[in-house]
Amino acid sequence: MRTRFDALLPPLIFGLGGLVLWEAVVRLFGVPAVILPAPSAIAWRLAHSVPTLTADFLQTIRGVLAGYFIGNAAGLALAILIDRSSFLQRGLLPLGNLVSALPIVGVAPIMVMWFGFDWQSKAAVVVVMTFFPMLVNAATGLRSAGAMERDLMKTYAANYAQTLTKLRLPAALPFVFNALKINTTLSLIGAIVAEFFGTPTVGMGFRISTEVGHLSIDMVWATIVVAAMTGSLFYGLVALIERRATFWHASYRAK
Repeated sequence: MRTRFDALLPPLIFGLGGLVLWEAVVRLFGVPAVILPAPSAIAWRLAHSVPTLTADFLQTIRGVLAGYFIGNAAGLALAILIDRSSFLQRGLLPLGNLVSALPIVGVAPIMVMWFGFDWQSKAAVVVVMTFFPMLVNAATGLRSAGAMERDLMKTYAANYAQTLTKLRLPAALPFVFNALKINTTLSLIGAIVAEFFGTPTVGMGFRISTEVGHLSIDMVWATIVVAAMTGSLFYGLVALIERRATFWHASYRAK
């Protein structure tokens, strides 16, 4: 418990110190709320807009979760497929790197036109954003098993499925979880940005876009706080699962 407290204390001090400094600067220099609201004003808006922010959260998270699971599962499946074919590997990995560099502001409007204004189009954007990081990381991880371990499996006359499940996939887990953690933030960013281009009258991206037009900057910051907390909790959950699943890895044994 003391070790955990010592680990939490520095970010807690810096976080609270930053909020106090922010509040002091806004009040001392009389910064208009339309430019930068004080943390107290953001907290007040957050507390008095719970129903609206809850509806926005539920709308956005549907697209985030659906796209996250589909994109990661498809990327992992294709990585296993191309692992058996050097032709597919040479053809799809460069294509994946190219597609992953596409700007989201160009992809999002197309997906909205294809899949409509509801959460399905946001899920499609998230799939595009999460698919290729998983593909590249998983493909690299499947090749990370050592030569001695692979020779040992051959000595045991293991077939490809046995080698995959008992050696190569476990060896690839750190790479897979690395992609999963990266995609927690990418999926949330993708869904929110996609909501700028078309959504029902609900959603975190819709709320930010609308409230900026109304100059309700405190509501914009309240929505940003909800998004930041969601992304942090999502990342922390995946990191916790990673710690449980890869306890044998050297990075955890060293601690």
